[in-house]
Amino acid sequence: MYLASVMEPRGVVGVDVAGDFKLSAAAVAISRVDACFRDPLGQAHQVSWLEAAQDVVFEDCPVIRSFPVRYGRRVAPGWWWSSTSGRLVAYGSGVMRTHLMLLDRDPAVVALACRPVELVWREESKVAGHAPQLMARLQDGSGLLLDCAGRSGPSARLAKRARVVAAAAEAAGWSYRLAGPPNPVLVANVRWLAGYRHPRYAAGPWMPTLLEAFGSPRSAVEAVCELGDPIAVWPAVFHALWSGVLRVRLDEPLHERAVVSVARQEAEAA
Repeated sequence: MYLASVMEPRGVVGVDVAGDFKLSAAAVAISRVDACFRDPLGQAHQVSWLEAAQDVVFEDCPVIRSFPVRYGRRVAPGWWWSSTSGRLVAYGSGVMRTHLMLLDRDPAVVALACRPVELVWREESKVAGHAPQLMARLQDGSGLLLDCAGRSGPSARLAKRARVVAAAAEAAGWSYRLAGPPNPVLVANVRWLAGYRHPRYAAGPWMPTLLEAFGSPRSAVEAVCELGDPIAVWPAVFHALWSGVLRVRLDEPLHERAVVSVARQEAEAA
C-alpha cells in the first residue's frame, strides 16, 4: 500500500526502504500544539490540535497559506482534478503534484486537501509552526499529513518541524509522511493512467464484458482487440487500471503486452 506512517519513537533523520524519511522523536508537549485553519466560509480559527483532529473536516477547508509563484521554475502552482473527491485540489510544485496524484489513486484515501491546517507551538520564547503540504482523509476516519522532500532530502528546518508534526499526528491517531521521491517507473505509469481517471472513460454498461475478457491474466492488447475497436476500448481499460478494477504491475514499464487481470481475483486468491 502506498500509505504508511514514518513516525519512529527514537532515532535520527534517515531514509526507510520506501524512500521516505524517518524522524526522531519530538520534544514538544503535544497538548500545547494548536491547529490554525479557515472554515469553508473563510473564518480563521485556532484551537487545540487534538480537538481539531477529531472534530474538524479539514478536507472541506481552504488553503491556510498559498504557495508562492517562483519565476523561472518549470512547474508553477496549479490545480489537480481529484477522481477521489471529484473536485480540484491545489498543489505548489511538481513534486507535490506527483504525490497528490499517487494519493488520488490510493484506495485507502477518501478525500484530499492542500495545506488546510497549520500546526503551531512554542519553542522556548518564540512561536513556531508548520503547515503540511497535503492532507488525506482515510477510510477509517483518520487523517494523513504529508510533506514532499526533494532528491536532496529535507532541510534542517523542515526535519526539525516535521518531528513535531509527526508526534502530533500520532497522538491524534493520524499519520505523517515526510516523503522522498517515489519510484520513477511507478510515477510514469500512474501519470499515464491518470490521464484516464475521469468517469467519462469508464466502461459503463459493458463493464461485465470487460471483466470477463480479463477473467484470466492475459496480455492487454489481446483482450482489447477481442473486445472491439481499440480506440474505444483502451481508454476504458486504462480507467479500470486507474480505479483498481483491473490490476497490472506498475513497478515495470507499462506497455501493450503487459499482463492484466481482474483485481478481485488476486484478492480472493490471497
